[in-house]
Amino acid sequence: MAKARTVGVAVDFSPTSKLALRWAVDNLINEGDRIILINVQPPSSDHTRKKLFEDTGTPLVPLEELREINFLKQYGIARDAEVIDILDTASNTKRAKAVAKVYWGDPREKLCKAVQDLKLDSLVVGSRGLGPIKRVLLGSVSKYAVINASCPVTVVKGPSSSTSRH
Repeated sequence: MAKARTVGVAVDFSPTSKLALRWAVDNLINEGDRIILINVQPPSSDHTRKKLFEDTGTPLVPLEELREINFLKQYGIARDAEVIDILDTASNTKRAKAVAKVYWGDPREKLCKAVQDLKLDSLVVGSRGLGPIKRVLLGSVSKYAVINASCPVTVVKGPSSSTSRH
């Protein structure tokens, strides 16, 4: 049996990040692997736990706690039934262990920090498909991760929002 791996999935609860999570569960996660949801909150968010964990990110949070409304309020994360459902499926069908970790700051830097901290074997990120202007102004999180992360990075693209005209 292959060694269990640790796969990080960047999740901001956007449709594209949920697509990336679903893709990871369907195509990458094997029996017994560990999935770590990595959520990066903006540095401006001011939640009770931020002061405790701003430098290191939160401790790993088990799936059971992700269901609890009190936990989610403490970290400023919306309770997302679709994400919980995807993780339940991974847990039930592949016996994967799902946990989450919250960071505060620049998502590009924090995702690369997470790769190091959590000793990820692989990182999966969604691509929002920003237009060329926004990409220049904001910088692409997925591109930054591909270039700078010390593990393989898979970029899952969302459905194309541009309509082609003939």
